[in-house]
Amino acid sequence: MSLPEPLEKLTGLLGRFPGVGEKSARRMALYLLQQPQSWTRELARALVTLRESLHPCPECGNLTDIDPCSVCRDPLRERETLCVVETAEDLISLEQSGVHNGLYHVLGGRISPLDGEELPPEALGRLAGRLERGKFKEVILATSPRIEGDMTYYAVLEALRPLTIRVSRLAYGLPVGGSIGFADRVTLRAAMDARREVKREDL
Repeated sequence: MSLPEPLEKLTGLLGRFPGVGEKSARRMALYLLQQPQSWTRELARALVTLRESLHPCPECGNLTDIDPCSVCRDPLRERETLCVVETAEDLISLEQSGVHNGLYHVLGGRISPLDGEELPPEALGRLAGRLERGKFKEVILATSPRIEGDMTYYAVLEALRPLTIRVSRLAYGLPVGGSIGFADRVTLRAAMDARREVKREDL
């Protein structure tokens, strides 16, 4: 049996969410049909607003609707430590866990040859430029503990080679092959507290 075209289209769109299969997508689409029209209109407006209002912070790359973002403009933040993450999702996870009170820098991607992913060409240049302009004493590399994270980590290390700044990396309290975005607060705290300094000979 073929689905009505609007239902099939919505199911296809929902199926593009990470971890959502065809059956789950269809269930979600049917759930939406059961909700009041006022709720579905509000959801549609929220999706449009999400795309139109949010953009990368010009300073750190965090998702924001104000410039600079709330983290960068917070006067209570410690401003000598910069935590470098792959995505805004990683930033949100670290921020909600409360393990870091310094500033962040979002690379906006990772290196994953199998998935055809590369860091944006300007990503490493933006990071190096920010470090040269700022008064940072330590850079924490918070890439995920899997092969893509390792490749991204070494690319960032290479970009930081000319700079005389302390570099550290999250400890492997994080499960190998895991993701910062799915780690719990206790695990993130252990990884942050046990971070190790990257020796100059490794740069």
